[in-house]
Amino acid sequence: MSIITRFAPSPTGRLHVGNARTALFCALFAKANGGQFMLRLDDTDVERSTEAFAQGIIDDLAWLGLPYDLTAKQSDRFASYDAAFNKLKEMGLVYACYETPGELDLKRKRQRARGKPPVYDRAALELSDDEKAKLESEGRSPHWRFKLSGNRVNWQDLVRGDQLVDTSSLSDPVLVRADGTYLYTLPSVVDDLDFNITHIIRGEDHVTNSAAQIELIIALAGAGGDIPVFAHHPLLVMADGSALSKRLGSLSLESLREDGIDPMSINSLIARLGTPDPVEAHTEMAPIVAGFDLTRLGRAPARFDPAELQR
Repeated sequence: MSIITRFAPSPTGRLHVGNARTALFCALFAKANGGQFMLRLDDTDVERSTEAFAQGIIDDLAWLGLPYDLTAKQSDRFASYDAAFNKLKEMGLVYACYETPGELDLKRKRQRARGKPPVYDRAALELSDDEKAKLESEGRSPHWRFKLSGNRVNWQDLVRGDQLVDTSSLSDPVLVRADGTYLYTLPSVVDDLDFNITHIIRGEDHVTNSAAQIELIIALAGAGGDIPVFAHHPLLVMADGSALSKRLGSLSLESLREDGIDPMSINSLIARLGTPDPVEAHTEMAPIVAGFDLTRLGRAPARFDPAELQR
């Protein structure tokens, strides 16, 4: 099996060190295993995505020394997503919902007040054709949800080990907004299937998403389809444990480049953060590739101190 990893940023802003760590892991894993590294620009959000940010991502990866073997833009692939959505509709696995964001928020508040998890109640499945027609005559456009099985989804994660998610505890994910635009989930799954992605390496904030995505993969590719191997790494935090998001401006790769930081000092540091291995300064990628091992990552958030880049 030829290994293919993918780094899939949205061109709605500049990359920061947290993004760079995920990109580096994807590139290193592919390189260490004789595979290919793909850059996929998740630009389905046409209002926020810009060519300038897309070029910025390309420039940042080049500066880090992370060349990619394959590339794609989701904005070029809407026909593929439409075909996948229509297939799901024919299979009866998506359904139209008419609640407004305000109504959904009120539902969640009521559920929390009763001590229940804020999971969508599938009320839309009870609507008759007449009721749907009446809602649409009032000017409501439906958003579309994927109907989860309610089963437990299990996978062996390269970082977190055995993972089990009970999909009955999740809301059916929205695939298409009321304005007809796609959210992240469906395009991501379609692309992973079409480009034969074998390993999905990303932050642990996506763990729950993976259960829904695995069910989507099975729905679109069949029970015998190949499910990618997942690796969900702990997120970066600042040295004091605070969220990285508070410092994203000063920790963008563009900002670090302007400050004269050596890109290899970034690679050397973030490749080892979160592992028990000492950080060693390297001037080329070969020893970083040779020493890379996802199984060495711990489960605790990795602490990042910008001062270490100056040492």
